Amino acid sequence: MTTQREEKVLKKASLCYLVKGEKILLGEKKDKIGKGKLNGYGGGLEDRETFEECAIRELREESGGVTATVNNLEKIAIVHFHNTKSDGQMFTCTVHVFLVHVWFGLPVATKELSNLQWYLKDTLPYHLMMPADRDWLSLAICGKKIIAHAYLSPFQEELLKPTEITLVDFL
Repeated sequence: MTTQREEKVLKKASLCYLVKGEKILLGEKKDKIGKGKLNGYGGGLEDRETFEECAIRELREESGGVTATVNNLEKIAIVHFHNTKSDGQMFTCTVHVFLVHVWFGLPVATKELSNLQWYLKDTLPYHLMMPADRDWLSLAICGKKIIAHAYLSPFQEELLKPTEITLVDFL
């Protein structure tokens, strides 16, 4: 008997990465979108929440209590993930991406993100991350501001066409 994976339809989300000098913290996603892939902290917006408020809440929930303020967030990208579901339907999830240089608390493994490890920014293991990350994240963590469009297969397992990237002066 096979179990059917949930195809979550998420329209707006935030994603944030803790940064310490030239290193960035990644953990293994334990469930939902990106299960088994290395990623930062993130998830969908709740009612009347801003992208910044969502990033702070998701960081706290998925890190075991790490806190930050809006002033600690550096917006580096807006990525529009154009997702194809198994039945052929499409939806777009817009994700605002932040770096967090100052935070309070010690990140620990949780039910959302485990196997935490610090990686040098210039040698991230993109082969263990989400398919489009190598295209946009490699630029964004080095100081570029990005607006990107990534086109993905069901469960975001592979890119359907090259990621479209626009460099902007500010977000």
